[in-house]
This record gives sequence, structure tokens and C-alpha cells, in this order.
Amino acid sequence: MSRFESIDVARLRWFVAVAEELHFARAAKSLNIARQKLSQTVIDLEHELGTKLFVPGAQPTQLTDDGHELLREARELIARADERAAAPVATDAPGLRVGFVPGVTVSKWTRIWGERFPDTPLEVVAIAAAEQSAALHDGRVDLCFVRLPFDRDGMSAISLYRELPVAVVSKDHPLSVFEQVSTPDLADEQQHDATDIDAAGSTIELVAAVGGFAIVPHSIARLHTRRDLVYRTVTDVPVTEIVLAWPTDRTTELVEEFVGIVRGRSERSSRSPAARSKPAQQSKKTPPKRATGGRPTPSKKKPAKRRGR
Repeated sequence: MSRFESIDVARLRWFVAVAEELHFARAAKSLNIARQKLSQTVIDLEHELGTKLFVPGAQPTQLTDDGHELLREARELIARADERAAAPVATDAPGLRVGFVPGVTVSKWTRIWGERFPDTPLEVVAIAAAEQSAALHDGRVDLCFVRLPFDRDGMSAISLYRELPVAVVSKDHPLSVFEQVSTPDLADEQQHDATDIDAAGSTIELVAAVGGFAIVPHSIARLHTRRDLVYRTVTDVPVTEIVLAWPTDRTTELVEEFVGIVRGRSERSSRSPAARSKPAQQSKKTPPKRATGGRPTPSKKKPAKRRGR
């Protein structure tokens, strides 16, 4: 077994892009991700493998011997993964794949699904924010909890909730004593770009290292919470919105069932496909017996006893 087989295919693809381009910025652009995130991924990969993949400080970028070895094996591992993905998969029962972007917690809904449909598999897939639209359009997931904006073409969606923006600052920052701040309060501070939600962890680490601030959705700040940082609500920055989205032309009964769970419908809701498919129960009333001659049998109820005074 190769020592590289434990590396997930997504990171292998990113490494190969850099190794073939020998240029981080061009590779990041071709992958449609932030250069900072790509660089951090390579650094994490080198730490994991305990070796350098690129020659430190080399201009232009150069692979080390270990880097060349990984490139050869990465191409083979990616090719095998693509073959497995293209092969038809036999399943005993239909299942549902639900994606979610960073900051969204789905445990409540997956728990209810497991209680109502224990025999129907539910696969929960973490999706990068930059790939939320692509994951829905290319069929990687059947539904996805996404953060607006996203490509709505051919999509159905239900709005779930809105998130307040927060400013992440150091614990000893003068603004940390306030519960809320506004952008004028931050005007003299260095702002770190946090528009790439997938790279928010690195951006927040940057705030801890050099100061300044970053504005992120509340759940993202909570996801990357640190003891040396605090976050405060920003009152004059637009909120972000989380929605559940799915391709309209792939609205199956399983998709309808999951949407119903997210909407809060009960298990016996008349809008549930499972409930609609159950046959109506027959009336249990017994028709009166017929006496000879076709007349109903007279009632044999005993007269009520009179109570003594």
C-alpha cells in the first residue's frame, strides 16, 4: 500500500494542479479557490507527510524529489478514484445525499430522518462554500444547505434563517468591551479579507497573529473560536442567509420527505409522500343486521332502571 493512499483525493487534485503549473496563483485560479487556502493545504500536506514537496524559496517553483514521487502516485490515485466514481454502484435501498457548507449544523434534521426512515440511508456531505452550486448542479448531492448568494438556475429553495455578521478581534482589543460595533468604530483598524468562507480559519488565525479584525458570519466565528479572540456583532453590515436548495427536476419523494422534515412537518402530515401512499383505513362500523322480511332488527336495549328517591 502506498503511503499516499491515506490522502483524500481533493487535496491530491490541488497538489497536482500546483505541481503541473509550478505556480500557486495560476493553480488557485484554475481550481477557483483562494491562493491562501491552496498554500495552506500544501503546508498541511507537507506537515502530514513529514517532508518538503516544493523547494523552499525556489523561483520559479520547483518540486523536490518527494514532490515528484507524490506527483506520479497522485495521478494514479486520482485516475483510480475517477474510475470508481464512474462505475455504477449497486445499492440495496435508495438513499439521500445531503450537503452542507461551513457553519451549518444539520444534526437535528438527520436525527429525525433516522427516526422516521431507519431503512433509508442518509449520507451527509461537507461541501466547500466555493463548490456549493457545483455540487448541486453536477449531482454530488441531492440537496444542500447553502449560503446566499448561489446559482439559483433550475433550483428550488426554502429560506431557513439569517446570520448576523460579527467582527473578530483580539481579546484585549479596546472594542472587545462592547457588545456591538459599527464599521465607523473599525475605521482605523486593519481589515483582513474574509470573503472566502472556506479560508476563514486561516484569516482568523491572521487576526490572532497580527491584530486587526475580520468580519464573518456568526456561525463561522463560532466554528473557529479561539481563547485569544472575541467576536462582536456588527450593526451596519448586511446579514447572510442560509437556505436549503435542490434541483427542481430532481424533486424525488425522498427529497420531499427531507424538505418536510426541515420545514417541521409531522410524520403524519398529509403533505408527506409516505403518508399519502398509505391506504385510507376502512370504517370499522358494523351495519345493522337484517331480520327476515328485510326490516332492521329492533333494538334490544334494556330500559334504564329508575333510581330510588
